[in-house]
Amino acid sequence: MISFAWRTIGHRRAGFAGAFVALLCAAALVTACGMLLETGLRGAVAPERYAGAPLVLAGDQYARHTKANGKTKAKPLAERRWIPERIAGEVRRAPGVTKVVTEVTFPFAGFTAHGWESAALTPFTLASGRPPRAAGEVVVDARHRTAKIPGYRVVGVTAQALPSQDTIFFSTAEARRLAGRDGLVTAIGVFPRVDVKVEGALAYTGDARGTVEFLDAENARVKLISLGGALGGTSLLVAILVVAGTFALSIQQRRRELAMLRAVAATPRQIRKLIGGEALTISVVAGTIGAGGGILLGLWLRERFVALGAVPENLALVVSPFPALAALLATLAAAWTAARVSARRVARIRPVEALSEAALPAAGLPRVRTVAGVLVFAGAVALTILLANLSVEAASSPVSMLTALVWTVAVILLGPALARAVTALPLRVPGAGGYLAHRNLRAGTGRLAAVIGPLTLMTAMTSTILFSPATLGHAAQQELNAGITADHVLDPGASAEAARQVPGVRAATEVLRTTARIELEKYGVQAVTPDGLDRTMDLGVTAGSLDGFGGTSAAVSRTAADRLGVGVGDRLALTLGDGTPATVTIAAVYARGLGFADLTLPHELVADHVDDPRATVLVSGGERAALERALPGVTVRDRAEAAEAGTSNAAVTYVAMGLIIGFCAIAVVNTLAMSTSARSRELALLRMVGTTRRQILRMLRTETAVAAALAVTLGTGISLLTLAAFGAGMTGSATPYPQPLGYLGVVAATVALALAATAVPARFALRARPAEALAARE
Repeated sequence: MISFAWRTIGHRRAGFAGAFVALLCAAALVTACGMLLETGLRGAVAPERYAGAPLVLAGDQYARHTKANGKTKAKPLAERRWIPERIAGEVRRAPGVTKVVTEVTFPFAGFTAHGWESAALTPFTLASGRPPRAAGEVVVDARHRTAKIPGYRVVGVTAQALPSQDTIFFSTAEARRLAGRDGLVTAIGVFPRVDVKVEGALAYTGDARGTVEFLDAENARVKLISLGGALGGTSLLVAILVVAGTFALSIQQRRRELAMLRAVAATPRQIRKLIGGEALTISVVAGTIGAGGGILLGLWLRERFVALGAVPENLALVVSPFPALAALLATLAAAWTAARVSARRVARIRPVEALSEAALPAAGLPRVRTVAGVLVFAGAVALTILLANLSVEAASSPVSMLTALVWTVAVILLGPALARAVTALPLRVPGAGGYLAHRNLRAGTGRLAAVIGPLTLMTAMTSTILFSPATLGHAAQQELNAGITADHVLDPGASAEAARQVPGVRAATEVLRTTARIELEKYGVQAVTPDGLDRTMDLGVTAGSLDGFGGTSAAVSRTAADRLGVGVGDRLALTLGDGTPATVTIAAVYARGLGFADLTLPHELVADHVDDPRATVLVSGGERAALERALPGVTVRDRAEAAEAGTSNAAVTYVAMGLIIGFCAIAVVNTLAMSTSARSRELALLRMVGTTRRQILRMLRTETAVAAALAVTLGTGISLLTLAAFGAGMTGSATPYPQPLGYLGVVAATVALALAATAVPARFALRARPAEALAARE
């Protein structure tokens, strides 16, 4: 049967080309997503700073929580956990240890700063000059040999420079002073590698040294797992939908051929085996080529994520055969299932009925398809309700994609009924082309429904992907605009005390951004100085008060309070960014958590537990020019310039989900090209009876315009419903924010793509003489 299927494909190369392209793209997408997922699971970061130390002692960079069932779960910390310096003394006394090197790490003027004592960890050596000894001396790396450090004199240049770090060295005493962590160090290097176990620190060797050196790498791995899983799952669902639609259209175009096979005694089992064999043959070839292309796509995605800052450059992409093999198997399963489901009806009917149905397709939807459409519709309603109750972006974003997809599936399943309802309307474009289009649409509702599906999918998915971050960002921007009452904003590192001395300044509030975990769930945190807070920031307090805010008090956004089930006066246990436990008492609940943060904590509680303690300063009152004179080198921005909100990872989401949009676009081209090419005999017959080429092209354009208008309407409705539910859960408002120009771009691109995908194959079909086209084998 496989050999028979191969011969069938050879005779119908044009008909199977659409399925081949869809399967190839599906395999490439799944392979690329699988590579991201595998990198998140197995990727490693090679050490740079710690490359010369065989063993590094550092803090446990995970927050751990033990559940009631005894199982312990862990999540990466956002800030570095420091360890006591006294551990170095204990390690020096351990048998076999010949050298112990301590280090502190902190940001300084765009550099990663250390004490010269830790140069041996890489190791760094001097190319010129001498080590720093006094408080005002520094050594810079080879890449910055001509750098000027304000307030410091460069006394040496190293012979080395790290690939992804700009390094600067202070004297040991000055580094400890600037780091501000008395009695604590970032890490301890141990020479040689020996079995050392001490309380308060963990031992790291090999590539594990890279994970403790680059904290963002571990967070990036978590992002890749989430992104790869969500994108891969969505891609696979879209792929199944597109492949199923492509095979359904292909089999619909071959119904006369399949009916003839039934009439000459082919059994239903043989028909199913034939179609399944065709699907498997195509999917093996397309899946193999697509998986190879998916590796290149995965490499490109990784480069884009590195450029956007979502993935560190030294987190190498894991390339193994497993994603390609999984993509090939998924492609085989999707193609075989889609083909068998699409052939179900034609394989089951009696031979005589098969021929009659091929000549005149049965009216009405099959019972199974109707029931499936109703069930999927109910599932879409349930998902929409669920989405409206999700208030966490990590959960709501993938669910919003799934919701739009399930609504689209419902539209596709019930498409013929929708097409009949539309074509029954007494609307017609004037002229011969308009008349022919109207009659064709009424007679070919199945073909119209097949075209509507991918166009609806493209409109719905594109609008949802583009406008979900826009809806969230718009709501956050509105809250920021209303909540920042300060007149000026100073960049991180500015002196709040100096700003308070400027004439006319009424208040200056320091604001630090970090995260905290509550039972391992991550919450955004802003840490603020309480003096004058009411003059620089309005959080929209709905319960309690910020009077006397400070110490161990906290304010919680209304959304976070609902998630945690807490209110004013309750005590809340949390883990700060560096793993330090803290217990706070809720003093207020506020409404503007989206624009500011889930939690507002006192600056004094948080400042010693972040890697970069430099705070943004909000200033109320004073003149901009006076602030610039009092704070030389500090950028002073007006409130309108500074109050700009954006959703995290929006650019990354656009890049990743853009692949799905591209896949939808390919599906549109595939379907319309297949549909138009299959009508070559029909178009030839129209020309034989006197219809001009211009009239035929106008007829096709009209048909496509009707399909595009209906699909855009359905896709817009699906995206609006999805965005309304997304907004209700995330922002508390069911009003979406589709950017007008962006939406017009989506509509224009969809319509233009549909018209082009119809016009190009139509012109090729009209090149042949009518008599030759009619005489050609079907």
